[in-house]
Amino acid sequence: MANKSSVFDMIGPIMIGPSSSHTAGVIRIARASIRVLGGTPEEAKITFYNSFARTYEGHGSDRAILGGLMDFKTDDLRIKDALKIASQTGLNYSFKSIGNSSIHHPNTIKLQLQKGSRRIETIGESLGGGVINISEVDGFVANFSAQNHTLIIKADDVSGAIAFISSVIAQEKVNIATMSVSRKGKHDLACHVIEMDSGIQEITRNYLLSLPWIKELIYIPDIDL
Repeated sequence: MANKSSVFDMIGPIMIGPSSSHTAGVIRIARASIRVLGGTPEEAKITFYNSFARTYEGHGSDRAILGGLMDFKTDDLRIKDALKIASQTGLNYSFKSIGNSSIHHPNTIKLQLQKGSRRIETIGESLGGGVINISEVDGFVANFSAQNHTLIIKADDVSGAIAFISSVIAQEKVNIATMSVSRKGKHDLACHVIEMDSGIQEITRNYLLSLPWIKELIYIPDIDL
């Protein structure tokens, strides 16, 4: 199901930088990704694709992605100095550009992040007006906007899993906006991505995580909160 855009999405957010696609969208991709990681990364490998690969320096996407990785919001004045601040705080980063990838959206970024022993990979697309799509998480199809409260659950591919997870969420009278499930093979690990109109309590998240067939649970509130 496609996300509906409001007039505010089309106008774009309050932001630092010349372009909502190249700055605000980039910041939001980074801020969503560090919530998947569980904090600010110590190391970041950043790959810009297609249009981003050709313009990321001139349009400030390099500063925007680092600002987002340090959890700066779109209107944070520190974004202009994000390269220097990242170096001062010990964030070890590298940039790579791939200018002609037919399988990626024109404004795509891949982030390979590490914090301690935890490593994650996300692929994000900047769709314009600050709107984003996180298309992949750790090789699984994700397709969430980070405009809603989002659960990412990695679980064994067991019968009835989708219905069970939905029923647990329904106990809190939370409305599910979108839900998708992807897996890498039959009876392999499955990734459930659930966007909700409101959040669920920590006790419910802990209950789900206590189930032996659920291997990982990541909760991402609306990144603009």
